[in-house]
Amino acid sequence: MKSIFITYDQAHHEGVAEALKSSLCRGYTLFPTVGGCGTKTGEPHLGSHAWPAMNEAVITICDDDRVEHLLARLRKLDVDNPLLGLRAFVWNIEQTL
Repeated sequence: MKSIFITYDQAHHEGVAEALKSSLCRGYTLFPTVGGCGTKTGEPHLGSHAWPAMNEAVITICDDDRVEHLLARLRKLDVDNPLLGLRAFVWNIEQTL
């Protein structure tokens, strides 16, 4: 199993939700308001007067065979909207309860 942590501009919410659904990643935890700043490009998303935009984050645990489909969908969202920002990180899951 793999854990996929996805951070993205709030404008991507519907696209990320659809990518999870179409990839059969039913279970996830949503962090609806997170701040941050990308490492390469883009402006900070801090919810402040100077930087009013905010991000969201999702973490999902899914079977290994679903990861590439989900990443492909997320990659397309990011390529189609490069100024919004979207990142996904994949980790191995050692154990579950």
